[in-house]
Amino acid sequence: MIILGIDPGYAITGFGVIDYRNHQFRCLDYGVISTRAKTPFEQRLLRIDHGLAHLVERWQPESVVVEELFFHRNTTTAIGTAQARGVALLCGARASLPVYEYTPAQVKLAVVGYGKAQKAQVQQMVKVLLNLREMPKPDDAADALAVAICHAHSGNRSSALAVGGYQ
Repeated sequence: MIILGIDPGYAITGFGVIDYRNHQFRCLDYGVISTRAKTPFEQRLLRIDHGLAHLVERWQPESVVVEELFFHRNTTTAIGTAQARGVALLCGARASLPVYEYTPAQVKLAVVGYGKAQKAQVQQMVKVLLNLREMPKPDDAADALAVAICHAHSGNRSSALAVGGYQ
């Protein structure tokens, strides 16, 4: 099963594409979709939309997985990131793909085995599970791969109507 994981952000949206078959992971692609600070906000969202649509077209994933937001300080940043997250959800829906969401704690638990794991621990396990030569960079791409791995471990693979899925 090909899974597109997304770590949403309006400056940097991380993506990770994995193939999970017979309890084996294979990394197909990862990286970021970046936007420039001086670009009008709607154009930034449009760039994210085009980038994600290209990934869906290229890799033909069976599901799209988006990390839920966790902010405790800067509400301005949270609002912009929430809008980028909406673009990611829309991308999956537009392609008629099931869309799933996981909290950072769920991702950490699925990848590391501990819901309060440090970012470095998650990145190390992503590297190990995907048999990568080096840690995926930047952090946004590593987070997107982690959310895709979380989904592969979740058991939500067969039905878009499972908890957290949209259709």
